[in-house]
Amino acid sequence: MKRILSLCMILILGCSLLAGCSGKVKAADLMEGITKQEGVQTAVHSKEYAPVLADFAIQLFKSCYSNGDNQLISPLSVIMALGMTANGAAGETLSQFEKTFGVPIDILNQYLSNYMKKVMAGGEKSILKLANSIWFADRFNNISQTFLQKNANFYGAEIYKRVFDSSAAEEINNWIDKNTDGMIKKMLDGFEDDDLMVLINALCFDAEWIEPYEEQNVKEGIFTKEDGTVQNVDFMGSAENIYIEDSQAKGFVKKYKGLKYAFVALLPNEGISVADYVSSLEGDKLLKLISSAQNCKVYTKTPKFSFDYSVSMGEIIKKLGIVDAFDSEKADFTDMVAENEERKIFISKILHKTYIRVDEKGTKAGAATMVIMNDATALPTTKEPPKVYLDRPFVFMLIDTESNVPFFIGTAMDVD
Repeated sequence: MKRILSLCMILILGCSLLAGCSGKVKAADLMEGITKQEGVQTAVHSKEYAPVLADFAIQLFKSCYSNGDNQLISPLSVIMALGMTANGAAGETLSQFEKTFGVPIDILNQYLSNYMKKVMAGGEKSILKLANSIWFADRFNNISQTFLQKNANFYGAEIYKRVFDSSAAEEINNWIDKNTDGMIKKMLDGFEDDDLMVLINALCFDAEWIEPYEEQNVKEGIFTKEDGTVQNVDFMGSAENIYIEDSQAKGFVKKYKGLKYAFVALLPNEGISVADYVSSLEGDKLLKLISSAQNCKVYTKTPKFSFDYSVSMGEIIKKLGIVDAFDSEKADFTDMVAENEERKIFISKILHKTYIRVDEKGTKAGAATMVIMNDATALPTTKEPPKVYLDRPFVFMLIDTESNVPFFIGTAMDVD
């Protein structure tokens, strides 16, 4: 089954560029010579590729999953960073990217470009914003202008060149901080001597519930972890009107203002662990589950929670099928360099960091993905409304309501 785009595309953390750092970019801005060209996209619609992208999102999430821990990834952020990187790949290296994505790079470029254009249109009280940038060391003098042009055209990438020193790491962290509305403050500690390029996607989501929780609907209750440990937490109670259920779990959908985005909660049935439920997920299964939701009253309780999460994704991406890109001998990134340049480039690491807060007013989430390059269901009827009380570990997602593809997926195992 094709496995990519779904989550990643929904996933990059493009929250509103509202707050953030005030640090001024000192790197040389190369966008003066790289102008985004209009009219390069063709009609690539989200629904057509939603199953492929959803499967990628689920496969990525399953590969990252670690039993017992809170987790949150943005498949959208990851696929954007990988898409920019793939624009410099050739030969077998490019083939591995495309096989993992489930679509050719040209289609992915167009899909993500159109997706960015659609979400950047914005919406009152519900905002998903994305930003991309490419930073390369001043010693890299023969970077391909075609590579830079593609990433400017399709990803709106900002392009910078400077000495890779401690101040450059601080500048990159400031850029991420600004473009995630202060949610991701530090990703990069410094540079290795052979680091040559950094490709970054930053994403920020900030949305208010269409029906916020009132003070009287917030009450203290017990959250029971899988090991039996109990926690006293604040639960937000409400009656929702979109109920979902399959043979292994039940849940609900709660929409944000503007109706473009929604929160999805899935609570595994008693006796089914979160790990077992996650292992059973597939992209097409998830889309069918959400699309077959029943419009009926459902009583819900949702804990207020917030946490951050970070993961080094190199080995995870290798398991999905992109292997040669990390091998200094096999990596083929010849399309990143100008003709007659023999520099050998490969991926040294992929870093991913996320943050989420869910409370009475709504949801705020951010994510950033960094690729560092080195040189060398029909539901049963019930007499009483069903109840979904998230008082034990559960799976949650943020989706766009047009394609139902998640741009964030996570597990809440500990909400204290």
